[in-house]
Amino acid sequence: MATEESIKKFSEQCANIFKQIERDVIGQKEIVEGTVIAMIAGGNVLLEGVPGVGKTRLVRSLGRVFNLPFSRIQFTPDLMPADVTGTNIIVKDEAGNTQFSFQPGPVFSNIILADEINRATPKTQSALLEAMQEHTVTVMGVSRKLNEPFFVLATQNPIEQDGTYPLPEAQMDRFMFKLIVKNPNLDELMAIVNMTQKTMAEVADSACTGDELLEMRKTANQIPVAEDVLRYAMTLCSATHPDGDCATETAKKYVRLGASPRAGQALISAAKVRALMQGRFNVSYNDLNELAYPVLRHRMKLNFEAIAQRVEPDEIIKMIIKELGGKKATIKADNDEKTKEEQQQPAEDIDIPQETETKKAKKGLFGRK
Repeated sequence: MATEESIKKFSEQCANIFKQIERDVIGQKEIVEGTVIAMIAGGNVLLEGVPGVGKTRLVRSLGRVFNLPFSRIQFTPDLMPADVTGTNIIVKDEAGNTQFSFQPGPVFSNIILADEINRATPKTQSALLEAMQEHTVTVMGVSRKLNEPFFVLATQNPIEQDGTYPLPEAQMDRFMFKLIVKNPNLDELMAIVNMTQKTMAEVADSACTGDELLEMRKTANQIPVAEDVLRYAMTLCSATHPDGDCATETAKKYVRLGASPRAGQALISAAKVRALMQGRFNVSYNDLNELAYPVLRHRMKLNFEAIAQRVEPDEIIKMIIKELGGKKATIKADNDEKTKEEQQQPAEDIDIPQETETKKAKKGLFGRK
C-alpha cells in the first residue's frame, strides 16, 4: 500500500524531473508532462508535429534525465526489420568451427527513439509490435526479453505525404499517448534561440534512475480508484463506439470504430500518475477528462462525415465528454431531488385523497390531457 512518505518522495522526484527537462526544452509543458506520465505509467508515446519543434531533443533529454541507455533509430523506406531487432550472424570460434551468434539490434535499449516512424514500410514498422506490447524480441524462433524499463518514443511529421506509410491501427493502439507538439509562441521562440546560441547539446542532469522509475510506477499502481470514477472512465471509452451500449450521439454521427480496451487501461494508469503528481491520493473525474484527449485521439477511426466536415478527433472527444457530463449532471440532479423528497416525507404513510388522483389522471403523464 502506498504510504505518505512514498507519495511525498514521488512528488519530489517529479518536480526534480521537470526542473531538469526545462533546462533543455523551452515551453511545451503539456507535452513534457504527458511524456513523463506515460513513462512512469509504462506506456509508449507518439509525438506528432512539424519539423523543428523539439520532438527529438525532448526524447534525448529524457534519456539524460532518467539516466537510461538511449538508442535512436532513423526510420527510412529502405530500413529492414533486422536493422531494428537484430539478426543471427555466422562466426567462427577458436577451433575454426562456425556457429550462429545473435547480434542485437538498437531495440535492445531502455529508451528507443523511433524518429519519423511513418517513413518506414509496414514490414519494418511491424518489427516493433512485439517489443512495444510484450517487451520481447523473437528472432528465428528464440524470444529474448528486453531490459526494463522499456519505452518507445516515436515521432512523425503529419504534413508530409510522399515517402511515408501511415501507421496501422494495431501499432497506433500500442501507444499510450498521442501528443500533438505545437509551434512555440514568440517568447518561447526567443528563449529557444538564445539558449541554442550558447550550446546545441543537452545540459540536463540525471534526476531519476531506472530502479527509481520502476519504484514510482509501483507506487502509482497502488493508488485507489473509486468505483464511480472507474465506471465513468470505462463509460468514456465505451462512448466512442457508435454501436455500443454507451454510444453517444456524437460517436454515432462521426465515429466509425471506437477505442479498444487498451484505452481504458491507459486512462486509469495515467490518471493514477497524474493524481500523484498533483499531490492527491485518489483519481478524480478531472484527471480522466484531461487525459482522454491523448489517450483517445489516435484510437478512434472517423467516418466519412467527420472527414468531409473536417472535424478533428479532439473536437469529437470534447463533445463526448460534454455529452456524458450532461447526462451525469442530470442523474445527479434527479438523485438529489429524490433525496430531498425522502427527507421531507413523514415517517408514517399518508393517504392521498381520491380527488388528487383523479386530477393527476386527467392531466396525463406529461401534464397534458
